[in-house]
Amino acid sequence: MLAQEIIRHKRDRGTLSAAQIDAFVGGLVDGSWSEGQAAALAMAVCLNGMTKAETVALTRAMTHSGEVLDWAGANLPGPLLDKHSTGGVGDKVSLLLAPIVAACGGFVPMISGRGLGHTGGTLDKLDSIPGYQTAADVSRLRGALRTAGCAIVGQTAALAPADRRLYAVRDVTATVESVPLIVASILSKKLAAGLHGLVMDVKTGNGAFAAEIGMAQQLASSIVQVAQGAGLPTRAWITDMNQVLGHACGNAVEVLEAVEFLQGTRRDRRLLDVTRTLSAELMTLGKLAHDSDAALARVDEALASGAALEHFARMVAALGGPADFCDHPARHLAGAPVQRPVLAPRGGWVLCMATRDIGLAVIELGGGRRRTGDAVDARVGFSAVAGIGQRVERGEPLAWVHAAGAVAAEQAGTTLLGLIELGDEPPPAPPVLLERIGG
Repeated sequence: MLAQEIIRHKRDRGTLSAAQIDAFVGGLVDGSWSEGQAAALAMAVCLNGMTKAETVALTRAMTHSGEVLDWAGANLPGPLLDKHSTGGVGDKVSLLLAPIVAACGGFVPMISGRGLGHTGGTLDKLDSIPGYQTAADVSRLRGALRTAGCAIVGQTAALAPADRRLYAVRDVTATVESVPLIVASILSKKLAAGLHGLVMDVKTGNGAFAAEIGMAQQLASSIVQVAQGAGLPTRAWITDMNQVLGHACGNAVEVLEAVEFLQGTRRDRRLLDVTRTLSAELMTLGKLAHDSDAALARVDEALASGAALEHFARMVAALGGPADFCDHPARHLAGAPVQRPVLAPRGGWVLCMATRDIGLAVIELGGGRRRTGDAVDARVGFSAVAGIGQRVERGEPLAWVHAAGAVAAEQAGTTLLGLIELGDEPPPAPPVLLERIGG
């Protein structure tokens, strides 16, 4: 089939057949579709949408564009579980949830991605750990699961290769927000990983792709329906992304916050609420706990006992990172040459923030990509970002900027001041857990 005819059909709001979708996916894998053609069809889908049947066909084709993992002979004494987020600013939940669930008896083969649009990528965060191999092959993935119970890695050349190419195209062509493309991208990787259960974190708000709650509900429902139709038990939570999740956004700064969270030295309440809830959902999906209360109790014990931290440390070592990383994270993570506070121009309570623009400011610092293939500076970003409802006095830090140079730090600080609004009265505390879908 001619690529241009498939593009024309979708451009003109036609419904693609399974054969046309298979031709598109095959062209992504064998290179017979150019970057321009892939981008054109992605834009046509973004503008015109897909039916449920088209989305299912695209998901299946992308799942089977490469190897589908079979864990039957691995003799793992627990269910294979995973979590995925639609992306946010400061979202480091994956770094926490994987070792928590592993500490509770689950096995988490988490196939993650890089930064997409204004959001940070889990793989980019882990790349800040010296020696950590995000590009692990299937053999190393299996070994890390046996050693640590969890492994957060990127797609191998064998797993859903069509998605890997389309993901890169979407990142730089303003087609990230398409619901069918998001669903197919997420589920093709998860289905190829051979999971027994999946929990989705669908974010909504001014820092999310699904800025409106209606789109988040549509996306969450679509993911749950398509996944369960493919035989993968799935639940979803819609969570708030109207502010940075946790205290840091960047790469190394988020890894440091994640380790401190697992150590128990500093735990942001909103980050804890999301992490506990999603972890507990996986526990019940995998029959590791008989109800939500029992699951939450096991999650709390994994954190309090240090078991989750131990599993994270084992994962880092199994995938090539320092064996003592969790003992001395700040020693191993490269720091930015310039670190300075962004001082509040007046006293007041943080009322709101332009979260998406804060994510874009991290990209401007070098912590994300403008084009496919751009290098990422793991050192840069923001830390100690004040949350909504927090009181700051004039001259106190609203955040700290981490930059490669003084000029970049100055520009980023000025930008951030324009993105956080202060007021004279404390705002109502915004909920972080908004709605549960599925189950």
